[in-house]
Amino acid sequence: MAFTFDLPEELTMFRDVARKFAAERIAPFAREWDARKWIPDDVIAGMGQAGLLGATLPEEYGGAGQGLLAMTVVVEEIARWCGGTALFIAAHSGLCSTHIRLAANDEQKKMWLPRLATGETIGSWCLSEPECGTDAEALTTRAEKTANGWKLNGRKFWITNGKRAGVFVVMARTEIGKRGARTISAFIVEGDRPGVIVGEPEDKMGMRASDTVPVNFENCEIPEANLCGVFNEGYVDALRVLDRGRVTIGSLSVGLGRGCLEEAVKYAAERHSMGKPLHDHQAIQMKLADMEMQVEAARLLVRQAACTHDAGKPDKQVSSIAKLFASEMASRVGWDSIQIHGGAGYTKDVCVERLVRDNKLCEIGEGSSEVQRMLIARGEYARRAAV
Repeated sequence: MAFTFDLPEELTMFRDVARKFAAERIAPFAREWDARKWIPDDVIAGMGQAGLLGATLPEEYGGAGQGLLAMTVVVEEIARWCGGTALFIAAHSGLCSTHIRLAANDEQKKMWLPRLATGETIGSWCLSEPECGTDAEALTTRAEKTANGWKLNGRKFWITNGKRAGVFVVMARTEIGKRGARTISAFIVEGDRPGVIVGEPEDKMGMRASDTVPVNFENCEIPEANLCGVFNEGYVDALRVLDRGRVTIGSLSVGLGRGCLEEAVKYAAERHSMGKPLHDHQAIQMKLADMEMQVEAARLLVRQAACTHDAGKPDKQVSSIAKLFASEMASRVGWDSIQIHGGAGYTKDVCVERLVRDNKLCEIGEGSSEVQRMLIARGEYARRAAV
């Protein structure tokens, strides 16, 4: 399959490293990890050693010094074989590391970013709660000032990487009893700190290799220095992180959709029906052509959105369009791939059914498809009103 977006040489090299790692260290074992609901520690360490966890972090902190476009390239290559492993990177690098990079002070960056870049410490990001997902501004986890710092109390839900995290970035209300974007602050919380209670992984439909857990904070005391960013600006910073995260999730869906397409092309060449290969039947050709078109279009949208961030002119509407189109594209392409595989596609012997299961989360997380449509419409109204 030809790429229709020319990458700079350094990103082409980055892509090739990620592709080789995925083919050798992930593809043969992804089905096993899906069943076990766990990614082996040595694989996480290997991604760190290969530089895949620090793509967007500055070189002074052990990263590659690349932009969001590099993140989309890495995540697509990993997602081609395992959505859960790609989601690990999206949460570790795209959410936790990015929040610290964008909002933390110099001392916090020096302490955490080098460890996150290598995978020595695993990062997690805590925003969602049992009673608030889409309406994250309604969160109830609270941080109360104490003589020595802060005391956290509350429950977080659907927390990716929570089981293995060495550090959490936690959003908590610092203006108790009030609501609004500027009543919430972000805090860096060490995973082994007393009062951090991590539950067992959810038994999910897809993304099963990635651990998703509840995390409770019960009278968890942290020093004042653990405030991440400006007081009462944590939710504002979280929205900046989410804008980038949507692009990352879009690239994850591109990888899943591409995997479904490539498996369908391979099967259509190998399987014969009525005396000729499947790909010689016009009905199959029509499906494959539509699948190819959708994957390529989604990749262009995602990379366009990434480039707006890298140029310092992030476009929320473009990010939402990319995430929405890519996530829904991967589901369509996935179901078509299963149809081409016929009975084989309905079994776990073919990786397509797993990729389809993995992608469903991409239509829900980082802002559901319904939320993206709402944001896109609002953006269009605002643009026309400004003309």
